[in-house]
Amino acid sequence: MTAGDSFVLRPWEFGDLPLVQEASSDEYIPLITTVPSTYSQEAGEAFVRRQWDRASTGSGYPFVIVRVQDSQPVGAIGLWLRDVNEGRASLGYWVARSARGQGVAAAALRAVAAWGLGDLKIPRLQLCLEPWNAASARTAESVGFQREGLLRSWQMVGAERRDMIMYSLLSADLS
Repeated sequence: MTAGDSFVLRPWEFGDLPLVQEASSDEYIPLITTVPSTYSQEAGEAFVRRQWDRASTGSGYPFVIVRVQDSQPVGAIGLWLRDVNEGRASLGYWVARSARGQGVAAAALRAVAAWGLGDLKIPRLQLCLEPWNAASARTAESVGFQREGLLRSWQMVGAERRDMIMYSLLSADLS
């Protein structure tokens, strides 16, 4: 799937282990994802296999975000279908520190949101962000996601429950 002119989204491969390793060293990504907090070849491969399992079982669509210019994997985005029978799906994304500030997340989010609402006909897409995460909030809002409100003590992040801000996107909201 293309994500603007500069990025493509594709399934995970073992060749993406350097990206998993970089993400493992991030102070935040392993807290909110299944990226291993301590990287090893075995842990990285297990992470990639989990992405394959999610796709094969229909629980979601995990993608690697790849920069077209140099074919470099720079982040990840997923469309998670746990609540699809209720007419909604969730999105999550992260970008490696070395690629932040380049429009990676916005391009990927715009592409996956358009695909989810359009081709997959999911009525509602949603994502949750911590209140301090202004960069991710700007990304979501630039795509057309609407801030709905604060969900107090909504989610475990690491060893503590944290507040989250709920954002949603309906087909009428796409910008």
